[in-house]
Amino acid sequence: MNCSISKRNKCAHFFFSSVAKQNFFAHAGKIRLCSQLTSEQLYDSFGRKHDYLRISLTEKCNFRCLYCMPEEGVQLTPAPNILTSDEVFRLSSLFVRHFGINKIRLTGGEPFVRKDLREIVENLSSLKHYGLKTIALTTNGAVLKHRALEIRKAGVNAVNISLDTLVPAKFEFITRRKGWSNVMHGIRAALDAGFDHVKINCVVMKGLNDDELCDFVSLTEHSPLDVRFIEYMPFDGNKWNFKRMVPFIEMLMIIRKVYPNVEKMKDEKFNKTSKPYQVPGFAGQIGFITSMTKNFCGACNRLRITADGNLKVCLFGREEVSLRDLLRSQCSTDSIKSVIKQALKKKKKQHDGATQIAQSPNRPMILIGKVLSLAIYEQSFLLSIALILSSRTKLTAKRTYSTQNTEDLSHINPKTGKVQMVDISHKTATQRVAIAKGRIYLGTKICELIERKEATKGDVITTAKIAGIMAAKNTCSLIPLCHQIALSNVHIEIEIDHKSQEAIISARVSTLSSTGVEMEALTAVSVTTLTIYDMCKAVSKNMIIKEIKLQSKSGGKSGDVHYD
Repeated sequence: MNCSISKRNKCAHFFFSSVAKQNFFAHAGKIRLCSQLTSEQLYDSFGRKHDYLRISLTEKCNFRCLYCMPEEGVQLTPAPNILTSDEVFRLSSLFVRHFGINKIRLTGGEPFVRKDLREIVENLSSLKHYGLKTIALTTNGAVLKHRALEIRKAGVNAVNISLDTLVPAKFEFITRRKGWSNVMHGIRAALDAGFDHVKINCVVMKGLNDDELCDFVSLTEHSPLDVRFIEYMPFDGNKWNFKRMVPFIEMLMIIRKVYPNVEKMKDEKFNKTSKPYQVPGFAGQIGFITSMTKNFCGACNRLRITADGNLKVCLFGREEVSLRDLLRSQCSTDSIKSVIKQALKKKKKQHDGATQIAQSPNRPMILIGKVLSLAIYEQSFLLSIALILSSRTKLTAKRTYSTQNTEDLSHINPKTGKVQMVDISHKTATQRVAIAKGRIYLGTKICELIERKEATKGDVITTAKIAGIMAAKNTCSLIPLCHQIALSNVHIEIEIDHKSQEAIISARVSTLSSTGVEMEALTAVSVTTLTIYDMCKAVSKNMIIKEIKLQSKSGGKSGDVHYD
């Protein structure tokens, strides 16, 4: 996949607002800081120096990713318990000026959800006069195209953008939101804004996006991007499965099939978190974050503060201490420093293995920081969920496609509560037509095989059309309470869209009857897509069925109706 991303401009000069400086000196007195203060370094009991602080600003996010939270959201910490912008600044000041922290990363949830994000960044920028070198931000990129320049001017030096797929259909399935193009525009905007570093974080998961590794590598050919492939990690609620993890070595082998000359870079100037590689001649680079198979605990230099103000000395650790409570209790700076140092002394030499981590309780990733994990379900379950989610219908007490405007379920007897077939004997037979549509993501290889009629099982298009027609005629046998209808015509169209790498299916069903044929049209599309999946699954099981929906219906009491 060729994704053209414009090269970034030369870095702009740092921007320090007078308001930020005034805020710094106003707040500095609250934690008894002075410009002449000499900071001590933060070392744990294993001699590791900690100079990197990650601060989660919020637990909220504008996406509803399958791997992160249910569609209705998660139980969030009450707003009064979330760190205020003042508290974020005070804690940051303490860590920078007393402990020599030189890098702060703002995470979430999604940091842009906070309305005071710019104020927070401007305040933190004033700490660059006291040893802070880098303010970084991790985002899902949804609004970055509108705000990249704003946060750059406010003082952000580097951005990390979480993006697990370059396929729009997969993106919408994973996030339950449209917006893939917004994220891609956001990446371009970040490059143009002149950040020191623009990185893409991609969690690699077997059976979902491991076929896109080389597509991600191609993004670095003409753009100075750093694409980091992250081993899938276990957290509460993400149903981690070792079989779904793609180890670093396996990723590298996949990439070398297309880019055999990819080579490891000298990593003296890089942090030990990511193992850097580059294809010779490419403008950017790639990296591998190997938390599971080859941990980098020995060089760990980071601490984390959650959105509710708890200090975590290890991402996978269960131990936390509330710095927020200490601030709000008016504890002295020395007391807070002592608590931080005591917490750090309890940091282990390394985290447990993947299996032990998966079995240990910990916060879901959304409540720690930016999402770095994805629940992978069995293929059949993914397929079912895709069909359910793509319909975009809500489960209510109203029959979705019923012409009766009633709150009662037409197939439930209101007196007995038992199921029943609707009596249509009193209805007049009219000409009725229903059109349904659906899509299935295929990938480049399957699209080409279908068009060349080279699929192992034969002519996919013709077979799928026949299956769809047969399904429409047998709807009453598949869906128990549907009426047996004499269909006048079933017409199915299948179009291969190379841009989206999808097959677009349309089914038009007509009849002269006392009831509509919406279910027949929807069944025709459903079985057509399932047939395509079945005939191509030997090539790839990364296909995704989506957006099966009724487009229009005509005839009957309600007349012509079109749906968005």
